Amino acid sequence: MTEPQYGFDTLKVRAGYEPKAHHHAVAVPIYQTASYDLGSPERADRLIGLEEAGYLYTRIGNPTVAVLEQRITELDGGTGAIAVASGMAAISYTLLNLAEGGGRIVTTPRLYGGTSDSFQKIFPPLGIQIDFVEDSDDPESFRKAIRPDTKGILIESISNPNATVLDIEAIARVAHEQGIPLVVDNTFGTPYLVQLFHHGADIIVYSATKALGGHGTTIGGVIVERGRFNWANGKFPHFEVPQYLLRDQKTGQERTILEVFPNTPFIARIRFNHLAYLGAVLSPFDAFLILQGIETLSERIDKQLANTRKVVAYLEKHDKVSWVSHPFTQNSPYRDLAAKYFPKGAGTIFTFGFKGSEAELYKFINAVKVFSYHANVGDARSLIINSPKNTHGELTPEEQNLAGITPDLIRLSIGLEDPNDLIADLAQAFVKAFDEKSEL
Repeated sequence: MTEPQYGFDTLKVRAGYEPKAHHHAVAVPIYQTASYDLGSPERADRLIGLEEAGYLYTRIGNPTVAVLEQRITELDGGTGAIAVASGMAAISYTLLNLAEGGGRIVTTPRLYGGTSDSFQKIFPPLGIQIDFVEDSDDPESFRKAIRPDTKGILIESISNPNATVLDIEAIARVAHEQGIPLVVDNTFGTPYLVQLFHHGADIIVYSATKALGGHGTTIGGVIVERGRFNWANGKFPHFEVPQYLLRDQKTGQERTILEVFPNTPFIARIRFNHLAYLGAVLSPFDAFLILQGIETLSERIDKQLANTRKVVAYLEKHDKVSWVSHPFTQNSPYRDLAAKYFPKGAGTIFTFGFKGSEAELYKFINAVKVFSYHANVGDARSLIINSPKNTHGELTPEEQNLAGITPDLIRLSIGLEDPNDLIADLAQAFVKAFDEKSEL
């Protein structure tokens, strides 16, 4: 399904799957098995020696999961992908693979709270230091933060939760001038809204739990490789270490990951090292559910974008809203960047400032009936949450301030409901929050 005549909507339904190879099943089968019969000792030798493609054990590969990996690869225009058990596993394996043996990662404070918290708790004890830029909106700030042992730059395509947009191409140029890759978390963007490899990204990570799955049923993550970065530039010696596992079966000569997997070394190294031994495996059933979500990705997002425009416009005019953060707003400083990178719209998640006390904010959230109150985004349902206390509650007040997380912030994720019902739900919640008739 890689022929150029196939568009996004065809690929999202059919890429990575050939029914003839799966007993002509129309839908992708769920291969609910832990292991696979090797057939014979000779075939086992070929499989282990990477001379024959096939499956050994679901911890390192499964046919259902493989369809998901190939489908995302083709939607993003990459060379390979690996699916893992969560978005945090995708982030963690990516950084471990970049900075194995010690190094630094340059990033922005504008990240999901769990990602930011992991930068303090998980990576420094492993010898991986995290450097935050001073001004996320200035690409030169990323250049200033790079040191000789910096191994990569990590950003979000659309930031969580304030929907800010960075200059991806300019940051990619900074990274490549320094011989390091740009990693972009595209959870909010999805391959439908932005083709990040066209803008210079080298690695894309997803929480497939969010818009890709789209129904709030499944935890998963994906890492996608562009296949063009030079991992043999001297900054990543761990990619050039010969491994006995990768030896030539005829000569016994040990080979490197770059020799055996020249087009997908980053993904292959994660599969044979981090996924195999740390074990954050995506189950076949969960892969199936995410595939179901991807089949309707563009239709869902188009509807959610239309709803988002209407809800943003409503909140912008409300007397109990002090600000709204989304490129759809009239005075957003990110309108031009959003038009460049996200011509369809910069996502369906955004924040607004609640003009009231904490008690009134709590009354407002308790009063909504259509919006669901929980910590997910990209769902078919519309969601609401007070991020300073929840999704970014791990951060100190100082860290929240750096990330633009103010105490009055409420995050919305817009779903597929009737937009008039969503607006009416917010309107009645405002009335109940202040115990008086508010602007409807």
